[in-house]
This record gives sequence, C-alpha cells and structure tokens, in this order.
Amino acid sequence: MTAMTEDEIKDGKIPDQKELEKELNEYLGKKYGDRVKLVVPMLFPKTERDRTSKDEDAKPEKEALRINFDLKPEELEAYLDEFVIKQDEAKEILATKVCTHFNRIKFHENSRAKNRREVGRIKNNIIMIGPTGVGKTYLIKLIANKIGVPFVKGDATKFSETGYVGGDVEDLIRDLVHEADGDIKLAECGIVYLDEIDKIASSNNLIGPDVSRTGVQRALLKPMEETEVDLRVPHDPVSQLEAIEQYRKTGKRRKKTVNTRNVLFIMSGAFSGLEENVKKRLNREGIGFGAEIKSKDERMAYLKEVKAEDLIEYGFESEFIGRLPVTVVFDRLEVDDLYHILKNPNNPIIIGKKRDFKAYGIDVLFEDRALFRLAEKAFEEKTGARGLVSAVEKVLLKFEKRLPSTGVARFVVKEVMVADPQGELKKLLAGDENAEAFYERVALKEKKAIKQLIEKRQMEFLTRYGVIFGANRIDLIASQVIHKALDIQSVYEDAVRISNEIHQYERRFRERHDLQIEFDEEAVDRITELVLDEAVEVSAICDQFSQHYEHGLKLIRDKTGMQEFLLTREAVDEPEEFLNRLIQETYRTLKD
Repeated sequence: MTAMTEDEIKDGKIPDQKELEKELNEYLGKKYGDRVKLVVPMLFPKTERDRTSKDEDAKPEKEALRINFDLKPEELEAYLDEFVIKQDEAKEILATKVCTHFNRIKFHENSRAKNRREVGRIKNNIIMIGPTGVGKTYLIKLIANKIGVPFVKGDATKFSETGYVGGDVEDLIRDLVHEADGDIKLAECGIVYLDEIDKIASSNNLIGPDVSRTGVQRALLKPMEETEVDLRVPHDPVSQLEAIEQYRKTGKRRKKTVNTRNVLFIMSGAFSGLEENVKKRLNREGIGFGAEIKSKDERMAYLKEVKAEDLIEYGFESEFIGRLPVTVVFDRLEVDDLYHILKNPNNPIIIGKKRDFKAYGIDVLFEDRALFRLAEKAFEEKTGARGLVSAVEKVLLKFEKRLPSTGVARFVVKEVMVADPQGELKKLLAGDENAEAFYERVALKEKKAIKQLIEKRQMEFLTRYGVIFGANRIDLIASQVIHKALDIQSVYEDAVRISNEIHQYERRFRERHDLQIEFDEEAVDRITELVLDEAVEVSAICDQFSQHYEHGLKLIRDKTGMQEFLLTREAVDEPEEFLNRLIQETYRTLKD
C-alpha cells in the first residue's frame, strides 16, 4: 500500500471508500493471499465546525511522568542478592549504574533545568559479557521488575538476518510503549535488553553477512543516544488507518513519537574468543603471559581486563562501543554455585517445580544431597543455570505423570531418586511407613533455614519496610513459603501489607467511633494467618469485627468512660465470647 504524504493530507486528498478498500486489500492480498479481506467504513472529512466542537471520543492525554525512584545502589544490590547467587561484581556494577541512571532522570525532572537539554550527556548504557546460563537476563528482569519500568528483550540474531534493519531496531522502542500500556512517558524511561549482541560483530570482511552486521550496529546508534521514534510506520496498515481516523476527527495530522533520551540500553553476549584479543593487547603492553589460554579460569581472568579497544578489534564499530560506557563481566558457575542456586529459597526453578506438583494437590520437598546431585548433573551439560531446569525435569517427569493418578499427597526428592528415578517411583507407590516422618524432618529443617535467613535480614527489612516481626510472625512466613511454594520476599511483603491494613483499620475505628482499639501481637499474627491461609481480605475480617464490637465497646465506654481497648487473639477467633467476658468484667468492676 502506498502511504499518503503529509502534503496530500493537507490538501485534503482523502481517498474515497472504494479507493481505500482497493489499496488496503491489494496490500493484504500480497501478504496473506485470499484469507484476509478488509471492508473500510465510509470516511468523511470533518468540517471546520466539527473540528472546533469537542470530540466525545477524545481521551485526555496522560500527565507527564514524574519518576518516583528512590532506590539507592546498596538497596538494589541487596535485593539482587536475594535471588542471584555469586556474580558479586556484576550485581555491584549493575545496581550502581542503574540506580544512578534513574536517580539522574528524577533529579532532572525535579530541577529548574527540566526543559534544558543536557549537551554532551552520556547515558549509562551497559554491555554484559559472560557464558550462557550465568544469570544475565534474569538479573535485568529482576531490576526492571523492582524499579517498575517497562522492559523489552530482543535478540540481535533476528536483526542480523534481515540486513539493514533500522525499522526493526525501532520496533523495540514501540514494544516499550506496548509494555507500558500505551503510556509514552513511562515507555521513555524503559529498559531495552538486546541479547546475543556478539553475533552482530563484524569479522573485518567486506563481503557476506558482515555488511548487515555493521548495519545493525549503525541502526542502533541513534536510539542508544537520543532520537525520536515514530509510533506509526508506513508499512503497517493499522497505523495508516489510525492516521486517517485521527485526521477525520481533528483535521490535523498529529505525529506520535517516543524519545529515547532516557531509555536504558543493555547488551549482552558470550563473546567467544574475546579473551584472545585481550591477551594480545596485554602482551603488547608487557603484561600477561605468552602461553595459550587453556582453562576457563584463565579465560575469565583475561575477560576481566577487557577494554573498548578489545571490543572494537572483535568487530564492533567504535561509535557503537562508545555508546556502551559500562562493561560488566560475569563469572562462570561451578557445581557449588549451581547447588547454592537450588538451595536459595527464592530460586524460581525449585519454586516452579513445587508449584507444578501443587497444581495436583501434591507437596514436594528436596533433600539437600539430592540438590547437590542435581547440580552435578546440570554442570555436566555445560549450559550454566539453564542445565538445572533440564536436570530437575529428567528426574521428576515420571513422578509428575504418575502421582496425580494416585493417593500420594506429599513426598521428598531424595539423593537416590536422582540416580534411579524409575526405581524410586515404584518404591514410593508401594508405600513406605517411614515416608511421613522423613517428610516432616525435611520440612522442619527447611523451615528452620528459612527462619534463620529472615532473622539474619531483619535490619534490612526494617530499613525497607519500617517494621520488624516477632518470632511467631516469622514462623508463619516460613510456613507459607514452604507449603505454598512462594518466595520469601513476596510473603514478607504480604505480611507487611496486612499489618499496615490492620493499623489503618484501628485509626478509622477511632475516627468513626471515638474509641481507641489496638490488636496485640498475637491478634495480628492470627489475622495474618487467616488472610494468608484462607485468601480473605483484611477488610472482610475487620468488617466482621465491627459488627460484633461496635455496640458493645460503646456500651462499656458509656458506663465506665473507658476509651482504650486491647484486643487479643481470642477477640479474633471468638469475638462473642471475648466481648461477653469484657462486659462481665466491666460490670464486676462497677459493682466493686
């Protein structure tokens, strides 16, 4: 389809219905054959009177985004530590530079120089180097989720297949708008993550695919720095229809664009062979050794010394590398690292597998020695943490197939299961009188480890949430983590939310009834337990409380002048009995 030019629109050269249908159907026919046919409704240009009248369909534009970002580097790093094992240097660099990037946006938004352009500003765009399965993508997803900005992941190999793909590169920015639910201001503060970036490095040839690889690098230059990306593209018939409809309503052609000035670009790749470039440079500088790189440890040691000139020699344009000022090198994962990933209560692999069985009403726990054997099997696959998923699936696939059709309600993955899953499945189905006791022992050990982890992080939670929980609440959180296959962070945050809602109810009750009520620690524990176990809302429990207590507490106040009441666990579990006892004690006091 031939896109209409701006002059044609200004001159009022709107095609009639038949012309429009013909053009669109020709386009769709070439792309989809006879499967798709479009019938366009009749379009009429608006008169001047129509243009000046208020359009009922017009939607108010969203207010400009105000960056609400107050995370400090150490806080973000602590959050990443909860989920990612090892990679301490990578977490430190990413937490620092990402926090600086968004705090700088916030500072600029709130400063007097808001409307001024920062000439010569360099964004903290990042290039990450490391083998597959070390947590590169996982880290960036965690960061985007924590910050609350839209996140888009692309694959550089997709772009290299199609040659000069400036439009495809800009599609990443358009995808940010989609992820932001159409909020352009929010999309302009998003994160674009491009994986397999090493695949678009040129090999210094002038023929073959290298031309397209260089073209992809050049196509990324402007978005990585600052450019305006048009949301409506000529090759998209939907965009064409939107433009025509917009003109029909307003008589104007409004261009919708996304500015990439604050979009953070993060690139990653394995960069096989890059260590040789580093080694050559170090030897030229009189540093390093002339021996061949033999071990993976040596490779990582060289990669830690990588500089921009090494990446340029690897096949990147100097302008491209110049827009990636921050370099992060990831460590290779060993067997112990993979084991600690599985041991981490927040790791999505074990949590995900527990939820798979939980969907059938089956509880599953993992013995420590079984986790170590799974880590050994995963290490043999040489795919980093990705191998863990494969190792777990190979062991438990037959259990997942067979157990939902049996009466087995819970079991423990033991070390022997990793070596002989088929044989252990038969033993489990045959029944074992010691299975229940063994499950309880493993559950108790896991619960103890979770409680110790929460207690160890209490000061961190105090800083983050402004609250420290007692032993009973910590025990409740640990139980929820185990029995519902949840991560510690989400359960802790739920407990904080419930506590805050209870305190809000106490304040509302005082304002409405001129009565001061306070739930003691055990009462709050019980309400938290009810909310988490029965999936009810705090408001539902509190509304029920009001029905029982409002009249009775007012009666006590009128008789005694008492205005402050401490509510115990009994007040939650047995409200009528508690209130009756309270009233009886009040009258007994009056008689005395």
